[in-house]
Amino acid sequence: MQLGMVIGNVWATRKEDDLKGLKFLVVQPELPDGQSMEVPFIAVDRIGAGVGDQVLVTRGSAAANMSMDPNLPIDALIIGIIDSIDVEKERGEER
Repeated sequence: MQLGMVIGNVWATRKEDDLKGLKFLVVQPELPDGQSMEVPFIAVDRIGAGVGDQVLVTRGSAAANMSMDPNLPIDALIIGIIDSIDVEKERGEER
């Protein structure tokens, strides 16, 4: 799983039949402190996330198997909208 921030929408009026009715969002991967990492990617959203939401994303085969049809051409799926993140300092860090 990966943290990210929704930074945009993707509209596709023509797409594979199995993808009809699915919403696509642009996600910027982030570290727990909110620092951006990697390049943005497109993820399927079925839970109602929107621009500005911090989300939890699963990628790869877990995303593609979101339904009974194992052949969906999906490699990223938003699985949660994050309310808060608490990270303890690592040992050895100054306090």
